[in-house]
Amino acid sequence: MRTPKLAAFELRKFARGRLPRAAMAALVLLPLLYGALYLWSFWDPYSRLDKIPVALVVEDRGATADGARITAGADLAAKLRDTATFDWQRTDAASARRGLENGRYYLTLTVPADFSARLASSSGPQPVTSALQVRTNDANNYIVGQISRSVFSEVRAAASASASRGYYDHVFVSFADLHDKTLQAANGADRVTSGAGSAEQGAKDLGSGIARAESGARQLSTGLTQAHTGSGTLATGLDSLDSGASQVAAGTQRLADAVNGASDQLAFVKAHTKEIGDTATLVADGAHTVRTHLADIARLAPGAARDSRTAADYLKGQYDKQCAAGAPAAPAAPPSPTATAGTAPPAPAPDLCAALKKGADLAADAARATGQLNDAVGADPRALTRLTDDLATLERYARQLAAEAPHLGTDIDTAVTDVNTLNSGAHQVATGAHTAAGGARTLHKGLGTLSSGADSLSGGMYQLSDGSNRLTTGLTSLTDGSAQLAGGLHDGVGRIPDYDSSQRAARSSVMADPVQLASRALHKADTYGEGLAPYFIPLALWVGAMVAYMLFAPLNRRALSAGAPAWRIAVAGWLPAAATGAVQVVALLAVLHWALGLEMLRTAGTVGFLLLTTACFAAIVQLLCARFGPAGRVLVLALLMLQLTSAGGTYPVQTSPGFFTALHPLLPMSYVVGGLRRLITGGSLVPVWQGCAVLLAYTAGALLLTAFTARRKQVVTVSALHPELTL
Repeated sequence: MRTPKLAAFELRKFARGRLPRAAMAALVLLPLLYGALYLWSFWDPYSRLDKIPVALVVEDRGATADGARITAGADLAAKLRDTATFDWQRTDAASARRGLENGRYYLTLTVPADFSARLASSSGPQPVTSALQVRTNDANNYIVGQISRSVFSEVRAAASASASRGYYDHVFVSFADLHDKTLQAANGADRVTSGAGSAEQGAKDLGSGIARAESGARQLSTGLTQAHTGSGTLATGLDSLDSGASQVAAGTQRLADAVNGASDQLAFVKAHTKEIGDTATLVADGAHTVRTHLADIARLAPGAARDSRTAADYLKGQYDKQCAAGAPAAPAAPPSPTATAGTAPPAPAPDLCAALKKGADLAADAARATGQLNDAVGADPRALTRLTDDLATLERYARQLAAEAPHLGTDIDTAVTDVNTLNSGAHQVATGAHTAAGGARTLHKGLGTLSSGADSLSGGMYQLSDGSNRLTTGLTSLTDGSAQLAGGLHDGVGRIPDYDSSQRAARSSVMADPVQLASRALHKADTYGEGLAPYFIPLALWVGAMVAYMLFAPLNRRALSAGAPAWRIAVAGWLPAAATGAVQVVALLAVLHWALGLEMLRTAGTVGFLLLTTACFAAIVQLLCARFGPAGRVLVLALLMLQLTSAGGTYPVQTSPGFFTALHPLLPMSYVVGGLRRLITGGSLVPVWQGCAVLLAYTAGALLLTAFTARRKQVVTVSALHPELTL
């Protein structure tokens, strides 16, 4: 009998009677229990999380920050209820605790009383973190606890981002305030720079004026010193002249009195011609001395009067210019470093004003004295000339008298007349010399005082000039420093951001959540069930093959007894299970697609790959059942467990212990799972072709070993007649 007929004969046995047909129907539909029902139960659990009761306890009391009321706890609760992630049920802490313990709630979320206050602290001096309290009970359900951790991580991140946005918005508002204040400071620094520049220029002008005044004061002091020295010489000479003139006047008066009142004494005169000669000589010398110094008086008196008046006027002008008329001699306030344009120069030191006042008064006294002398001399411009001439005449006459004294007797009458004339002239000279000597002494005294004041003035002007230089240097440094400060502040203004409300909102959002996860699935499974389908489908087909050989004989006994070729017996025993598996594949995929909505990217490839899979599984199960008999069913079940744990259908195989990682590349279901993932969701087909090669190799190897087993079964042994274990 040929192989197809042997396979058909095996299948026709299940067409007889209702029970065999029911068994065949159950065999075909059995994979649906593992595949369709499992996938249906796990198809999209995340879309039904809103059915999970979760206790929500809001104890937040709210807070106030920057005058605004914050109710972060209530806001968070409202957002959670709007998201409908879970079945949020508002309750109190005690009810939530009891419900979590008895299983009414799968987990609890508590918003603490200080939640808003802690969030608001981010804008205060001592910010603290907030905490949401999540409690789970793995005794109720472990997976819910795992899901809740993922969900509440997102909740915490959202709450943290919201709090961070508020904090960063406050920071950016502070930046704007800092920008405005820095701009005000920069503008103020500009005004300081401008004012300091004006003050600096004023100080320079003041310094220049003071320097000129100092130079004039030095020149005045030098001139007054020279004038004082000259006036001293003049006073000394005029004193000598006054003394000599007085002596001459007294002598001539005595001579005139004697001559006029003693005519009878001419004899006596004649007897004393020598004394008369000596007296005449003395008179001649005195007249000569007076005449010599009168020229100095005439020459120095106008210049001294003019210089004294010039000095007095200059000092009074300097006093009026440097010290305000009528102002008290009190210290003036130092100039403000922030003076603006147009600020008056700093007031001079009080010591300088006092020195200027004293010098001006002394110069006025000296000017009056020299003026009086000059007036006395200048009242009659020809008086000194006449006096000089008279003195010359007196000298000439005196010398002539001295020369003629020996013969005075003969000229006594003429001499009497001449003596009277001489006496009159001598008295005039004495009066003028006395007046000139008094004026010269007054002038010398005034010039001495004026010279001392000029020296003090020169010293004060030097100190004022030095202070003005230091002031100019300080104002220059202030101008440079304020300019640098203004430049730095303007540069800082350019670097400090000034965001408007929209810019602050955008930057606060970025800073609060700076890293976004740009997640993109290359070949995304739309549902949880679609992701698990590559794992449950081969499980269902393996179970289908396992149950198939509970109904089909792995080796046809009639063919074995008839001595049919071993390979034909093996193939004939494999084909019914493979054909049934093909029907199982079609039924399973039809239910998954039209009932559950499984979308396969490569439908034809998926069907073909699963047909090869079920053929391979049938060959492996046939081999185990043929070789080990009833015990082979236990091995089939054990092999299923090994494949399920090492196939990497749920978690990556790298997360499994090393034993399962070592088994992973050795078992066929590993390649079936990997190939189905590429066929259902997409991706490279390399794993599919690798899986096809492995499945073909397992199929061929299993059939070859089954044929070898069939050949051995054709030889009857004692162990076959009396097996050690029967199931």
